[in-house]
Amino acid sequence: MKINTSSALLAALGLALSLGGCNSAMMAYKKGVRHYDAGEYNLALTQFQKATKGSVDPARLNYYTAESYRLSNRFGEAVPFYQKALEANTAEPDARFNYAYALKSQGNYAGALEQLQQYVASAPRTTAKPVLDKAKREIETLKAINIIAANKSLITLQNVGAVNSPGSEFGPVVRGEELIFTASRKEQVYKNNGLPMLGLYKTKLSNALSGQKPDETGTVPAPELFSQNVFQDNVNEGTPAFSKDGKAMVFARGNTGKRKGGLDVDLYISRLGEGNVWSQPQRLPISDSLAWDGSPAFSGDGRTLYFASNRAGGAGGIDLYRTSIDASGRFSRPVNMGRDINTPGDEMFPYVAPDAKLYFASDGHPGLGKLDVFVATRSGGVTRVANMGQPINSPADDFGLIYTKPTEGYLTSNRGGGKGDDDIYFFQEGPAPDTTTIAQNPPGAPKTVRYFLAGTVSANETPIAPLDSARVRIIDDATGQPIAEVTTGQPGTFGKYPVQEGKDYTVLAERKGYLTRRESFSMQGRSIPQIFLTKPQTDTTFNVALLLDRATLNRTFVLENIYYDLDKYNIRPDAAAELDKLVAILQDNPTLKIELSSHTDVRAPDAYNLRLSQNRAKSAVDYIVSKGIDASRMTAKGYGETQLVVKNAKTEEEHQRNRRTEFKILEL
Repeated sequence: MKINTSSALLAALGLALSLGGCNSAMMAYKKGVRHYDAGEYNLALTQFQKATKGSVDPARLNYYTAESYRLSNRFGEAVPFYQKALEANTAEPDARFNYAYALKSQGNYAGALEQLQQYVASAPRTTAKPVLDKAKREIETLKAINIIAANKSLITLQNVGAVNSPGSEFGPVVRGEELIFTASRKEQVYKNNGLPMLGLYKTKLSNALSGQKPDETGTVPAPELFSQNVFQDNVNEGTPAFSKDGKAMVFARGNTGKRKGGLDVDLYISRLGEGNVWSQPQRLPISDSLAWDGSPAFSGDGRTLYFASNRAGGAGGIDLYRTSIDASGRFSRPVNMGRDINTPGDEMFPYVAPDAKLYFASDGHPGLGKLDVFVATRSGGVTRVANMGQPINSPADDFGLIYTKPTEGYLTSNRGGGKGDDDIYFFQEGPAPDTTTIAQNPPGAPKTVRYFLAGTVSANETPIAPLDSARVRIIDDATGQPIAEVTTGQPGTFGKYPVQEGKDYTVLAERKGYLTRRESFSMQGRSIPQIFLTKPQTDTTFNVALLLDRATLNRTFVLENIYYDLDKYNIRPDAAAELDKLVAILQDNPTLKIELSSHTDVRAPDAYNLRLSQNRAKSAVDYIVSKGIDASRMTAKGYGETQLVVKNAKTEEEHQRNRRTEFKILEL
């Protein structure tokens, strides 16, 4: 048979090009993943775009693309890629959750609601509770979105054209006659979002708004660098806050763009010295080296500093904290501002107005967009949080609100119609609505909620069995007095008893033959927002479940999360929190005597492990004694590696199960 040589060559060439294209696309995809893992999302997107020309798994490619947009704060652009990833049956459990928030940022509330409902219905059991709580809370918000959208004020917004650019400008503050703000204008590019890195800039207030008087050249002067001493070219710097006298500035600095360095944002302080020169910034000791700390703000009297942080121990995401400043300028230990303010979502950009109201941005309270501006007021021990409504808020990010006069101020938004990414807006409150408007929208009496607490007492066994005849006390933590005392009936239930907003309670359950158990119950963060109320009065009952352990001689209990640093036996803060639970058990069961034991894994000599475990057990006992428990009620015992739970352990998880702290009942 005669072969057409030219046809064969063309076919071979086509196959080679096809294979080369596939290899090229896969190489681009892998390179994109490496950029993604390094936190260089803008570079990752360039490679993922190249990878679309090949046959890369569409579920993975589109998910990575969507996440790159989300993590560089471009939620709207992530929408089509989440959709494609889900259509390709992505196995990523958070895809639908993040897709919902991307849809919300576009004002597609119905689509966001549908995605979140599907997410909650199919969430695996391993889903983190704060994430699931945030999703459920957002579902209720989206169901009431029309009510939230109806909250409108007579406020006019004006883009501050003389300040804004195609880049990002945000976090405005006023110092004297200057407007100081954060902007992406450095020469070095931030690989996270492809914008120049952030720095601090300033302009005269008289030049901030377009239409102000130009200089002798006939133009409005451009903003200038705030301070050369504060400027550092290879990091992000922003969100300044000034002390009452204007001579101290706290701001955030860090985040070089590498994912491993994504948590290296800390608070710094610079002071105004001789010659009107700002000093070299010094890191504040209140910063957490393992967390993101930012958006500081001083109180009106300058004695309190508020800031945002995602440090451990919060409500979830980024929380607001406060720290007091003494006469010597020392900062106290930061305190979380509580669950009435903080949610499983993010709370940022605090600002305390002259009337002492706290303004902040949040995506966890009921709002129109990703971040909305809220105002918190406190009266009678109860904190109320209200959405600022339109036009302050929109489906986009709205944050960083400040007042410069009782009816004027600035805020930041990335809503459509601006000059670029985040823009600074000037706002002015208009006149009070006329009587016609008032007649059409009568304010009505505020709706009220009555809150109650009920619960169950059961034996901590398999299967769980309800316990009757258990004595239950609900104690008001503020007074130490019980608000209710009851004995459970046949199904092991108790309640319901009235509880008050903002208060903390302890529920104590005891029954013969079982260890007494206590559970904390806080009403902080449990108040139902007014927008969710449909009746003049609503009754809501919360339930708490108490599991009692049977008191049996020689029974052993493992204390969870008692970790020690390698080769050390000092009590870390996370271990102290767990040991405090054992302190409570010993306080509630005054006749109980225990052996507190420590165990190691096998990765050290036997004698060393015995010595180390004995020291660890003793340090735990010493800690408990320091909390007021009689030392005669405890025996410290180190077992080293003699009582392994997992023999022949290979994985780190298996070794951790062997490295445990336990207590055993010696005497009842």
